[in-house]
Amino acid sequence: MNRTEFIAATAVILMLAFAAGWFTYWLLHRFTRVAGGDMGEMDRLAQSLHEAEEMRDQAIVYLETREGELMNQIAQTEAELRAAMEGLRDARHEAEEMRAYIERMHANS
Repeated sequence: MNRTEFIAATAVILMLAFAAGWFTYWLLHRFTRVAGGDMGEMDRLAQSLHEAEEMRDQAIVYLETREGELMNQIAQTEAELRAAMEGLRDARHEAEEMRAYIERMHANS
């Protein structure tokens, strides 16, 4: 192998090594990169997710407070219903006593 052949062979080997390295870099970069636009979109999506989680937490707090208020109203309504039923029961009993009294008065006359 003379000098020219050695230089040509070395140049070809170096060129193939450079091409293989460049191709490997391109493949790795292609599969692992996050482009600037993609990164901006990821930031936007992360911000949207954060806002959605905050809204969800606010909705949960609102629903819990509203549920508490409604349960309180139900308890008050049930208490009022019990009081009204007790009053109605007393009124019926009193009306029955009045009927019996009136009937006794008519029977004695």
